[in-house]
Amino acid sequence: MSAPVLPVAPAPEAAADTITQDARPGSPWNARLKEANRRRRRAQVTGQRPGWFSYTFLIVVLLASMFPLYWSFLIGSGDASTITRREIVWWPGGNFLSNAAAVLNDPSVNFWRAIRNSIIVSTVVAASVVWFSTLAGFAFAKLRFRGKNGLLIFVIATMAVPTQLGVVPLFIAMSELRLAGTLGAVILPAIVSAFGVFWMTQYLSQALPYELIEAARVDGASMIRTFWSVALPAARPAAAMLGLFIFIATWTNFFWPFIVLDRQDPTLPVALSLLQSNWFVDYSIVMAGVLLSTTPLLILFAVAGRHLVSGIMQGAVKG
Repeated sequence: MSAPVLPVAPAPEAAADTITQDARPGSPWNARLKEANRRRRRAQVTGQRPGWFSYTFLIVVLLASMFPLYWSFLIGSGDASTITRREIVWWPGGNFLSNAAAVLNDPSVNFWRAIRNSIIVSTVVAASVVWFSTLAGFAFAKLRFRGKNGLLIFVIATMAVPTQLGVVPLFIAMSELRLAGTLGAVILPAIVSAFGVFWMTQYLSQALPYELIEAARVDGASMIRTFWSVALPAARPAAAMLGLFIFIATWTNFFWPFIVLDRQDPTLPVALSLLQSNWFVDYSIVMAGVLLSTTPLLILFAVAGRHLVSGIMQGAVKG
């Protein structure tokens, strides 16, 4: 006696093909096909259109973010008596251009030399941090060597050490290297960042599959060529964000450049501090200088913001 033959449910792909083939008017599969199409369209929708509450919240956040800049512009467009008034003035005055000219032409500030130094230091530091952090992140994320986990923990633990604790030995080291008073004393201690190593390690561990590295090695690529051709393109979105963060942090860094640089060759934050070194501080001129120093960062965001977002979207890993 032969065993009874039980019906076997078709595979999902086969079921979809059957539904498509039998989707004729009046066919019992027609309703199932419409339901399947509705579910497919529903699954393709990633989100709903935001409502009025979302737009209201975003507008409030935008206004709150812009208010410090607007308030600085209000003070910077006034005169020395603006900040001493009891009533609050919400409309800018007409002295911003004259205050900006006073900052640019002040011989004690040397604004143009300071902005050149800030561009050089920020660009070199950001490029070196991105390069070395990507190299170290690739090694920690994808290579196998003894002591890898302990070394990564040690690198991350260095972020808990305050910068102020290393100022004295760092200044002695820069003096022994005859770099004190030069831009090299600001650039050299900042060419590697523990945060950058941690950032790139976490990103590459998820965004770079082992299969790509193995395929490159099978094709005869060396480890350096694998890093250059495989790991570096995969790390481009995270590297762009890291470079932007480091550039801004270096541009606004005041503590170490104030200690190690000469007043005749400062960076922008150090130069702006010279505006407050007199007996009488004209805050309208100080705020005008602050806005002038912030303008390059705003231009950088306006130019690179869209490229950063597109880079993040292109580097997203699909599940």
